[in-house]
Amino acid sequence: MKKLIILMTYAGSLVFTGLPSVALAEETGIAAYYSNVFQGRKTACGDRYDKDALTAAHNTYPCGTQVRVTNLENNRSVIVTVNDRGPSTPGRIIDLSHRAAQELGYLKKGLARVKVEAVSSPEEKP
Repeated sequence: MKKLIILMTYAGSLVFTGLPSVALAEETGIAAYYSNVFQGRKTACGDRYDKDALTAAHNTYPCGTQVRVTNLENNRSVIVTVNDRGPSTPGRIIDLSHRAAQELGYLKKGLARVKVEAVSSPEEKP
């Protein structure tokens, strides 16, 4: 019981320290992009998918996190806002909007090897 109380006290103190909820880490892997069929559909974060916006689906970053995605084949980068959950396809780390994929230059290929880096957490946005 004493251990539980200590653990709860420690966990509670973390909540009030103002630590960002996003560890500013990076990962590399495969990115895909949304099909046009999703245009206007509601995302897991409550937004409507807009193929012309710079948005993304990621399984672990909180909604509202901004991430820099870099295409490792051509070194193009874009900053997108996480507003959905996914991808659900094994082996992929992020799904991007049509516009983001276009800016990264992989629309024809459909997939790209990318690096994803958090640049701000939802708490840091103005």
